[in-house]
Parts: sequence; structure tokens; C-alpha cells
Amino acid sequence: MSMFSVVAKQVKTHPSLIPLFIFIGGGATMSMLYLARLALKNPDVSWDRKNNPEPWNKLEHNQQYKFFKVNMDYSKLKKDRPDF
Repeated sequence: MSMFSVVAKQVKTHPSLIPLFIFIGGGATMSMLYLARLALKNPDVSWDRKNNPEPWNKLEHNQQYKFFKVNMDYSKLKKDRPDF
């Protein structure tokens, strides 16, 4: 018997397990999507070391890269770092 058939048999005999599988599957999907977003959008991650070895230096001073902002307007920030 495969794992899927065992799970299908359990769900047929205990239908109250369906929400459990839905929420665990949704949580796993959301965590994988967030991990992919961190790997692709975060300036601390360097995928191309030859053309862009320090991606954190190419950020603009008013560019938002965080997923969630709390009471912060990035368009009104002033430049407080030197150019490299």
C-alpha cells in the first residue's frame, strides 16, 4: 500500500481529519513561498557573485525590501550613507 492510499482510507473513515490536512498543507505551502521570497528578493542573498558580488550596495535609500513595514514611509527617507 502506498502512503496516499493509507491517508485516503483514514480520511474516508474519519472525515474530521480533512481540515487538519487542509491547514497543514496550507501552512507548508505558505512557508515554502516565504522561503522562496527570501531567497529571491532579499539583498543579503547573492546568486550572481561575478556580476553583482555585493547586492546590498545597489539598493536605493528609499527602496523597501522588507516584507512588512510598520509606520515607515520609505519615499520620505533621506540618504544617510556614502556612495561606493
